[in-house]
Amino acid sequence: MIGCYDFCGHYEWTFEWLSQLGGHTLVRAYWDEAVHQDSQTHASKLIREKGFEGMKEYWGPTLADEGAVYERTVTDDVFRIDMHECPSKGFLLRNGLEQYRDYCDHCMGWIGPLMKDAGFVIDHEHNHCGQCWWEIRRKDDATPASAAGELSGASDVRLRPGWQSPHTDHYERSTDPDDKTVVS
Repeated sequence: MIGCYDFCGHYEWTFEWLSQLGGHTLVRAYWDEAVHQDSQTHASKLIREKGFEGMKEYWGPTLADEGAVYERTVTDDVFRIDMHECPSKGFLLRNGLEQYRDYCDHCMGWIGPLMKDAGFVIDHEHNHCGQCWWEIRRKDDATPASAAGELSGASDVRLRPGWQSPHTDHYERSTDPDDKTVVS
């Protein structure tokens, strides 16, 4: 059995292998089927049954166990994570591992379908440097993503020096993880 950090390298290699076999469509199918519909059914159950409370119950222990450096902001209307140091992307960066063009996209690749099924939408952005943010709202909430610092104050990852890298992805809200619209 491999350790959890060694897993990150194999996981990323798998994304690239799948991409070479069937393109990004196959990678997305893997994230949805193998992660969302199989290995993370416990997350789906918690979030469907308990909404934001289920998100707290799932991500609190999970991110702590992984050693993530993050802040969480939760209100009656939104669940937000500001990831300052992603442990898995950090491992890849520290070890010079870069096989798949957008490793960071795997989170939204399984969380997006889960949230859509559970009745939520996500605003999300990542910079390929182990930093990202997510704002999750109920699907009938048309509130746009918060401005930097507005919701999570000084904890907002977008306020970090160097947040905007040349590779930062900007996404509009989507209930369909394949329906990404790049915005500037």
